[in-house]
Amino acid sequence: MAEETKASGQNQQKQGDFVKGDFSTILVSVGAIIDSTIEPVSKALAMALDSLTTVAKQVLEGVNSTLNAKK
Repeated sequence: MAEETKASGQNQQKQGDFVKGDFSTILVSVGAIIDSTIEPVSKALAMALDSLTTVAKQVLEGVNSTLNAKK
């Protein structure tokens, strides 16, 4: 009887370790997916902001030159 109790306790511990390991694997996988998704998006966003900065600078230079020409 004591051996059965000891064996069932060991089985429960192994199942608990499996669940913990499985959960951590899921978390690591989700983190990797999020990281691989965010990196290209952040690069595209940075490129878009650089382009927007260039366009805004050109617009301001055009407005400035127009206002200076009217003086």
